[in-house]
Amino acid sequence: MGDRAIMTTTTSTTTSATTGTSATTTATRDAAAVVTAAAAIPVTGGAAGAADVPAARRATAGGAGASTGSTSPTARTGATGPTAAPATAPGAGIRAEAAGPSAVTGNSPVTPPRTPDPTPGIPSATGSTPSTPSTPSTPTGPAATASPHDPCTHGFLPERPPVRSMIGTWTRLDAMARTAAVAPDRAAAVALVERAHRAGELSALRQRVSRLSLRNAEAAAMRIAVIAVSCGWCGLDPQAPAAREVADEAFLDLWAAVAHRIDHDQFVALPTLALHNWVPERKPRRHIPIDQLARTEVLVPIVRWAPEGQPLSRLDRLMLAATRLEAHGIWLFRLAETLAGRSPDDSSTPTALRRLVRVQHALRAQLLAEATDLTAAPATPQQRAVLGALAEQGALEPPVLQAAEAVLGIGGRRMGEGRRQLLRRHLPAQHRAWLSAMDRHCAPVRTLAHRGGPDAAVYREAQESLIALRRTYTALVQAAARPTTAPLTAAA
Repeated sequence: MGDRAIMTTTTSTTTSATTGTSATTTATRDAAAVVTAAAAIPVTGGAAGAADVPAARRATAGGAGASTGSTSPTARTGATGPTAAPATAPGAGIRAEAAGPSAVTGNSPVTPPRTPDPTPGIPSATGSTPSTPSTPSTPTGPAATASPHDPCTHGFLPERPPVRSMIGTWTRLDAMARTAAVAPDRAAAVALVERAHRAGELSALRQRVSRLSLRNAEAAAMRIAVIAVSCGWCGLDPQAPAAREVADEAFLDLWAAVAHRIDHDQFVALPTLALHNWVPERKPRRHIPIDQLARTEVLVPIVRWAPEGQPLSRLDRLMLAATRLEAHGIWLFRLAETLAGRSPDDSSTPTALRRLVRVQHALRAQLLAEATDLTAAPATPQQRAVLGALAEQGALEPPVLQAAEAVLGIGGRRMGEGRRQLLRRHLPAQHRAWLSAMDRHCAPVRTLAHRGGPDAAVYREAQESLIALRRTYTALVQAAARPTTAPLTAAA
């Protein structure tokens, strides 16, 4: 009886264990079937994938619970029956599928792989662009685009009055320029340079060029130009090997160093000799523009071509006339800016051309007034030789006439492009760039030369007034270079 009871108890226990094992096996098989079915369903959206993944998790959890002896029908029903999809973030199903089957069917909870941070500035998969630090933009205001030289302000005159006297070691260059300007002939000027070379003065100045400010370097360039034309070296290139056979080597080295400092190789010409050599007699106030000073104040030369105590020579008078011509020609530069880019059919074009005619007539009257004093001034053979050498090199061209020809196109038609660029080489780089810009921007206005009507007549009148102005200036140069008894008005 006791053995039968023990056998019955053992049989019941074995049956229960067998039943539990079968339930566990069945639950595991059902969970695997659910996972396989979930993997077979294509993921078309974040919500559908998110609903399947938690169901697989609960099926796996049910299997784990059955292995410990829990065989409740609720667990089995939860593994196979429909479940409510939990609220998950969009895209969770995509990350779960990308994790692979092992992450879903394992016994540990599913941990989605960490997605790398998107590249800064590139939109992410959700369409949002991460915030990136803003890059400071390049300034586009007038300060960033303004050129260092504006001809509308003071023409091609220097921005400030030239330096009257240099200081330090550069006083020797001051003295050399003043002595060379009044030398009786070229041989005396060359001997002066050779003495400075032997004394080591030129080498000492050469070593100090890099310390000069731009304004003082321009002042040194004017004094070097005076010495060069006095010695007959105005047509030389200081860096050419052939120049060392003619001129002093130490002076050529100083010349080349100053030219490099001011970024202008061909500065031995009228713009440097005239515009940087005349200053107001009294110290001006700072707020007065340089062109107004040149028009209204009494101007005196820094380096005189005539000895001290004597009247100004014809060469001095010619340089003074060129300086005042630039000062009165400031209105021509402003009208050139007005005509730049204008259409020939614009109503403002003939108005600007009429004003240009009046300005050119005023400049011609200014030259005629200067001619009276010039013809009465004394002249020496050395001064006439200097003028002849400058004229031979084309170095007596006033910048204001080049500006007028850039607008009206007379210089390009009459002299040719090569000749025009040859005359412009004596101007600084920013002035040459401005003239080239006027050549391009005033091309529409120059088409009036091939038209008819009142606007074309005004354009031709402007051309004729410019031709008369140039002839008057040419006659003034001829009167300064050689004595003549013919009146200037007849030559004009």
